[in-house]
Amino acid sequence: MNKAELISAIAAKSGLTKAASKKALDATIASITKALSKGEKVSLVGFGTFSVAKRAARTGVNPSTKQAIKIPAKKVAKFKAGSDLADAVK
Repeated sequence: MNKAELISAIAAKSGLTKAASKKALDATIASITKALSKGEKVSLVGFGTFSVAKRAARTGVNPSTKQAIKIPAKKVAKFKAGSDLADAVK
């Protein structure tokens, strides 16, 4: 499912127009992105939790040259499925 299909599904289930559904989805994504950029955790009970994790710096290998390279530390977004979502996928 892509974003357009998700917007259509939201519109069908909520009775909103596709334009209103797109605004709602965009606002939701923007809010989650803003919270994660501040280092906050976003928990949607039953659905899951979005959080930020730190990856330590490490040494890797360039596959084309076989040279060792340094991979810098960085923060990454994580998602952990909630119990309702996990049960629905089974």
